[in-house]
Amino acid sequence: MNNGFPAARSAGILLHITSLPGPQGSGDLGSQAYAFVDWLHSARQGLWQVLPIVPPGYGESPYQGFSAFAGNPSLISLELLAQEPWAAAHISIPPAEDSGGWINFEQVALIRQKHLRNLFTLFEESASPTDHEKIAAFHDANAWWLGDYALFMALKESFDGAPWHLWPAPLARRDSTPLFDAAEKLNREIRFQTFVQYQFCRQWDALKKYANDRGVRIIGDLPIFVAHDSADVWANQHLFYLDDAGLPTVVAGVPPDYFSATGQRWGNPLYHWEVMRENNYAWWTWRLSRSAILFDYTRLDHFRGFEGYWEIPAESPDAVRGQWLPGPGADFFRSLENRLGHLNLIAEDLGVITPEVQALRDQFDYPGMRVLQFAFGDDPLKSLHLPHNYVRNSVAYTGTHDNDTIVGWFHSEAGEGTTRTADQIERERRAALQYLGGDSGAINWRIIRLVTASVARFSIITMQDVLGLGSEARMNLPGSSQGNWRWRMTDDQLTEHDAHTLRDMAESYDRNLFNPSQE
Repeated sequence: MNNGFPAARSAGILLHITSLPGPQGSGDLGSQAYAFVDWLHSARQGLWQVLPIVPPGYGESPYQGFSAFAGNPSLISLELLAQEPWAAAHISIPPAEDSGGWINFEQVALIRQKHLRNLFTLFEESASPTDHEKIAAFHDANAWWLGDYALFMALKESFDGAPWHLWPAPLARRDSTPLFDAAEKLNREIRFQTFVQYQFCRQWDALKKYANDRGVRIIGDLPIFVAHDSADVWANQHLFYLDDAGLPTVVAGVPPDYFSATGQRWGNPLYHWEVMRENNYAWWTWRLSRSAILFDYTRLDHFRGFEGYWEIPAESPDAVRGQWLPGPGADFFRSLENRLGHLNLIAEDLGVITPEVQALRDQFDYPGMRVLQFAFGDDPLKSLHLPHNYVRNSVAYTGTHDNDTIVGWFHSEAGEGTTRTADQIERERRAALQYLGGDSGAINWRIIRLVTASVARFSIITMQDVLGLGSEARMNLPGSSQGNWRWRMTDDQLTEHDAHTLRDMAESYDRNLFNPSQE
């Protein structure tokens, strides 16, 4: 293929890093992540798909990060960091209180931040000159995003977490003299933020190399939009539709759909695409070049927004009132590929997909997504999601982070979590059973087999579906802002039995690990 994707077929698992087990209240880049890579290898799963790894903002959503470039500090393994020579003789990291398989984000962040600050102090006092030189080199190589991010987080800390538009006006506007004075005053906090990003990148690079060496490639997730309260918007206000107070005048979302009768009002500020075009999409070029460093492949969330996006007046409480406006289209991807070469992107082409969106995807040979849960309802495009209609240049899923689990979906009832009526749910269930041959036994494994056997180049299964969990393990309910992203595996759920079952399927349907030497 000329699109950068391998000719060989591969299978994989969707599991966010926070959902791994581990001793510090949430999953991280430590020993459990390496154990999961080993499990993927033993299960002949060549792909590990994660959610965005940025510092989460509002609602702990990884899709509302404080930066499009930085790594989430809570993903840093404290255990690995405490083994560094400058720390090993001075600190121990006790396990966090057990949260019963669910993540208490507030508690996790407080405890991890305390340990990171203690480790930073040890680093400043005890690290070798070579260690300090490495951080200085990291800062210089990443100054194009790290400088704004570190200052943004330092200012945010100094203003008790307040969003940037509520800071004193000279700092919110980024007036040069006040900004320079603040940077001098907050120098230690800026050094701390730089230290944290350096350690994140070291641990991420090591884990990615370990995975790649064992035939596992990592699929990242790139949200199309960024959070208003982020270093990106604060540092690039001219690239967004903002008023004089720095607030969005229009925001992003989608109209009413399968998930919500009032649509989804995401609230992200919208890009000023004309301004971005004038400087050849420089910010996006930096963003996708960073993604290419972090991941082997990138799922580009809400791909349809590049062809046309739903603009919602900022004062609107939901997404019902809005309008479709044209996105940057082919000019955007052509400009990026002229600078970066072909992008290993997976187009998240779900929702209101028009022939124009499909044409844009196909023009650049990006594989689209097929989600089996969407195959049996009332969606006019449902036939695209039936496995016998899949095309080779696609990525097939049982469900995504926004879907219920297979077990939860199949046994769902009308009410919270779905816009479907009881009659629609029953029709959907009957259609699924007919497609499956009338047998609902081990429904999760029957669906997994259909997706794995399909012609799609990649097949991705959520870990919750491998485990056969119900709606209690759902990762996210679109349109809601509370209680999401909290599901977490327990130590005993990663079994050889499941690995053996997946391995047998992968062998039966010619899905393989990657050649470790394959670029």
